[in-house]
Amino acid sequence: MVPGCSMGPWLLRPAVATADALGVTPTGAGPTNRASSGGILVHPLVHGGTPMTMRIRTSALTALAVAALAAGSLLTAPAAGAATKAAAPKFLSASELPPHPTSSWTAGPVTEGFPEALGLCVSTEGVLDYDYRHRTFRTDLDTNAVQLTVVTGTAGQAKALAKHYDDLIRTCADRLEESSPDIDAEGRDFGTLPVEEGAHVRGVNTETSSGTTDVALLSVGRDGRTVTVVQWSQLGDFVNAPVTAFKKTTTTAVNKLY
Repeated sequence: MVPGCSMGPWLLRPAVATADALGVTPTGAGPTNRASSGGILVHPLVHGGTPMTMRIRTSALTALAVAALAAGSLLTAPAAGAATKAAAPKFLSASELPPHPTSSWTAGPVTEGFPEALGLCVSTEGVLDYDYRHRTFRTDLDTNAVQLTVVTGTAGQAKALAKHYDDLIRTCADRLEESSPDIDAEGRDFGTLPVEEGAHVRGVNTETSSGTTDVALLSVGRDGRTVTVVQWSQLGDFVNAPVTAFKKTTTTAVNKLY
């Protein structure tokens, strides 16, 4: 259920994506980094008047000290070729959402997990437990928004996941009508956007038997192995939906990921 909207808690039947369909591949252990160090050969020189045993002992202690420093460097220095964790994707700011005619946007904190606000059309059913993070936005009135980012294991998995989410949005209106006889729903395709690996914008409008109408704009975009979903929603219909501004928001969201 989208916060701020009058859509009821309908039970949807989202399409289930199998692991194969989402490009899941088993991950094995990576190569092991090994560090090796050569021995230090000390050859004491004999000078007149100094006992050889003292020189040998002093040279040996010096060699041990050098070896200890070398070993310490190996323990504290990062291993060559060590993998660095990828930076987390960035989110939209409140000022980058479609402008509201009478109210400003307020952005919530970036939060771990899948947002309930997307549950109207999108779900995690049949999807692997990827790295989900989201951010919600609100106005002082009935307009709300949410952005989800999902970091997958590979670009192939992200491509499959983006298609899966787009399919869920494409079929959302039909599933809403099937779930409740009191709902009339319409879905619209607003086309694709040439940003990074691509984005698709769609819309869903619902009307209940009591005459209440709600409209939502949703988009799915991808950059490498990261997928983002953006949703804008409010009371009303497609006449009130800022499609052009939402396309700009979607382009910004995908470009801003990395």
